[in-house]
Amino acid sequence: MNNKKILNTEAQSLSNASRIKYFDLVIESGKGSTLTDINGKKYIDLLASASATNTGHSHPHVVEAITHQAQKIVQYTPAYFANEPAAKLSNRLTQLAPMDGPVKLAWGNSGSDANDALIKFARGYTGRPNVVSFTGAYHGSTYGSMSASAVSLNMSRKMGPLMDGFYKVPFPSPWYQRSYETKDQFIERMFDEFKLPFETYLPADEVAVILVEPIQGDGGIAKAPTKYLEKVYQFAHKHGILFAVDEVNQGMGRTGKWWSIQNFPGIKPDLMSVGKSLASGMPLSAVIGKQKIMDSLSAPANVYTTAGNPVTTAASLATLDVIEDEHLLQRSHDLGLKAKAFFDKMQQKYDFVGDVRMYGLDGGIDIINPETKKADSDIATKIIYRMFELGVVMITVRGNILRFQPPLVITNAELKQAFDVIKQAMQDEANGKIAFNAKIGWSAD
Repeated sequence: MNNKKILNTEAQSLSNASRIKYFDLVIESGKGSTLTDINGKKYIDLLASASATNTGHSHPHVVEAITHQAQKIVQYTPAYFANEPAAKLSNRLTQLAPMDGPVKLAWGNSGSDANDALIKFARGYTGRPNVVSFTGAYHGSTYGSMSASAVSLNMSRKMGPLMDGFYKVPFPSPWYQRSYETKDQFIERMFDEFKLPFETYLPADEVAVILVEPIQGDGGIAKAPTKYLEKVYQFAHKHGILFAVDEVNQGMGRTGKWWSIQNFPGIKPDLMSVGKSLASGMPLSAVIGKQKIMDSLSAPANVYTTAGNPVTTAASLATLDVIEDEHLLQRSHDLGLKAKAFFDKMQQKYDFVGDVRMYGLDGGIDIINPETKKADSDIATKIIYRMFELGVVMITVRGNILRFQPPLVITNAELKQAFDVIKQAMQDEANGKIAFNAKIGWSAD
């Protein structure tokens, strides 16, 4: 069976809502940073399963941990009884949390329900109903996490009303800075826009939590200016509002640090959500918070039959081992510098390459119209499609932004090979050789 035959068979039973359309790819296997499709064609992976496989595909240590645990017991609900891997993991994770004071956690199955849990605990602790999040945010697809999100119209279209008590403020993405503004002026304007709801219709003393991705993922791989986030953090503390960070996409070493919030010295969150690469892609998540917040609710306020599963937590323990033993934080930092240098050269060479943002092995590269300098989804789509033809998997976010998030274990040789493909794809676009005009990805919403 080939890719298209399997996809055609699947299409008879799979809901259209279940997959964002990019390429006709059926993955058969993966190893490290290499994927193999059902036809046997190999690809270098620059997506890492949406940053869910930071340790690479089928890492031997993770596979061994899964296999060993599955041979003992696959599942008995942690909602009623403990298991050893989960007990060990809870201690390791709480020690890694970038928070002051005693810390506790609660398990989940996905980043979505971790953000739901975060909202529950924030409301439970503060006794306040309202949640403030940011435009461009992607927090998940459950009703709570979706109500906090603002990245795609298809996450609200036909499904409203969403949950009450959720308010959005503008995220200070770099493309919103006006040409005449200095960075400080931009920060001040964006912070004024942040404060406007609180000054006009949203009482601060009725807000439980401010939830933010310090570096937005699907919103464009864009880092909030440090001074801006410091202002928001100080505002939250001044008004008794909890400050929470979503680390589902950007955590677990992706930015060259354990957590993306560690790129903002001095900011210590009250709550954080973790998922995706927590167990190298196995279904496991957690909400981590200060003890007094995490003890504000009682069971069964946040229990799930499979959350904290012995196999997934064993995989997570192995994942932490790999990140530490193979020095993947430093590797992400070092290879990120090489990637930044490469894309900066592409920016100088091709007039359709705009802003380049790189935080470790975590990059957003804007593709723009050479004449108008505005976002150009058509050019970006042609580039990633040509890369796919040449054996590299990369997607776009916001339609026009190349999403660069390879596994942190990618080799120097693989990275060079990927760069060669990107360069060829961009040259082919510059020469007008790419014939592809279908609407794919988030831009198709």
